[in-house]
Amino acid sequence: MPERRYSEEEVAKIFERAAENQQSTKRQLAPAEGMTLADLQEIGRDVGISPAIVAEAAKALDAPKRQNTRSLLGLPIGVGRTIELNRQLSPAEWDRLVVDLRETFDARGVVKSEGNFKQWTNGNLQVLVEPTATGDRVRLQTIKGSARSAMVGGLALLATASVMTLINGVTGGLGSELGMILSFALGGLGMLSIPVLQLPGWARERRVQMEGIALRLTQSGATLPPEEA
Repeated sequence: MPERRYSEEEVAKIFERAAENQQSTKRQLAPAEGMTLADLQEIGRDVGISPAIVAEAAKALDAPKRQNTRSLLGLPIGVGRTIELNRQLSPAEWDRLVVDLRETFDARGVVKSEGNFKQWTNGNLQVLVEPTATGDRVRLQTIKGSARSAMVGGLALLATASVMTLINGVTGGLGSELGMILSFALGGLGMLSIPVLQLPGWARERRVQMEGIALRLTQSGATLPPEEA
């Protein structure tokens, strides 16, 4: 019996169906089995990414997130994120990071470099790159200066109102100073209410922005051309 031959139209249909079956099989196996690092490295080779870069990207994914928050009266007034890179940040990566920072925070900022130390600052927002034994460390940190000033000022007004109440209570002149005491107290509460309402949302937004920058930075190593990797 002669061997079956397929027309161009039939060939196209066969490969189309084979591709669909392959995708269907992947969807069924992926949730249960996932992919090993060797599998990922093999895929990387097919698209021109070295196994070492794939391994680095996988390691960065598993690395613990180093976030820190500065608080005042239980409210977050400062947010930070530290990124440990197992490689040195290339000049091209640094340039792309600066662009990312400007787009993320909608600010031009000021760029400075001293040897292996680099920084991008915009007011209280700072991004520092410093060398380590295994590569570079990137620190992102910011503080809500206006909120801290408002909280300190509000506490000062409340403290003044408390002291005046105590003194006038002892001397018996509370009635004559009551209006001023209430004015200080209400002013202090008003100043404290602003950061109470603003800080949680502000801190949440900054954490999301910093986490996005960290993710893009750690993933960029897996997409660098060979001459930059």
